[in-house]
Amino acid sequence: MRGIRPNGLPSLTSAPSNEPVDDKGDRVLDRSIGDFIRQVRDLSEAQVEQILGHQRAHGIRFGEAAVALKLATRDDVLWALSQQFHYPYAPGDGATFNSELIAAVDPFHSQTESFRNIRSQLMLGAMAPDQPRRALAVLSPNVGDGKSFFAANLAVVFSQLGARTLLIDADMRTPRQHVLFGLPNDYGLSSILSGRAESNAIHMLQDLPSLFVLPVGTLPPNPLELLQRPAFGLLINELLGKFDHVVVDTPSSTHGADCRVLAAKCGVAMIVGRRGTTRMKSLHGLVGEVTRGPAKFAGVVINDH
Repeated sequence: MRGIRPNGLPSLTSAPSNEPVDDKGDRVLDRSIGDFIRQVRDLSEAQVEQILGHQRAHGIRFGEAAVALKLATRDDVLWALSQQFHYPYAPGDGATFNSELIAAVDPFHSQTESFRNIRSQLMLGAMAPDQPRRALAVLSPNVGDGKSFFAANLAVVFSQLGARTLLIDADMRTPRQHVLFGLPNDYGLSSILSGRAESNAIHMLQDLPSLFVLPVGTLPPNPLELLQRPAFGLLINELLGKFDHVVVDTPSSTHGADCRVLAAKCGVAMIVGRRGTTRMKSLHGLVGEVTRGPAKFAGVVINDH
């Protein structure tokens, strides 16, 4: 992970090419699946020849032959495919990201497909290209509804489109995004809003090159007052000019008006509840408050996670 300059915001002066390349500058699509498997497993020439012999003898693909000979795993083959088709994710060994980031560690899981479906609905509706540029605030009635889990995975699937995506942790009550992504939390949103922004406030994720995360930073004693200042609205407007998608994690509504203020300044709001836990009364109450405000309401998601 590394900080992005200047002033805590990513520079767009050297936008990446649309053609994916590897760390040696070679075009990714020119490389075979076998090249990637050889790279990730550090296979010797003798092992590669062994796989090729098995492949020819049985008329199967290189990856299938490598798995059959136990020289590679199914995850290795899926990772190789994702690299060849420029679909970034972290191999599912759990070493890079928290296991809650299911879209990052297992892009073929049914839960990940659910996030892709929600992404598609948003891009056809409240966040469609013909709509005004707005950030998406993710709200929930209670702590523990899965709001941070939802916001993080939604940001991941947006970034997997190749779109520059920023996830902001604006939950200055019970922040979790720095934990999920394994990021330092010394500086973040609170630092920027209080005028103490550092160059490493926004983090780029090495395994997900289109995803950036702005953690919450030091928890302030006056979170609502900090969010109600003009600085947050100005910051969102600036970031919408630098990123294709901005997803904002907010405090639960049990903490007061923070989430409603954030929704109004972001422009689009989606509410997350937990099946079997969230009471319908509190869910309906939050929906009513959001729909009476200026934010465009994108819907309710019931979380099973």
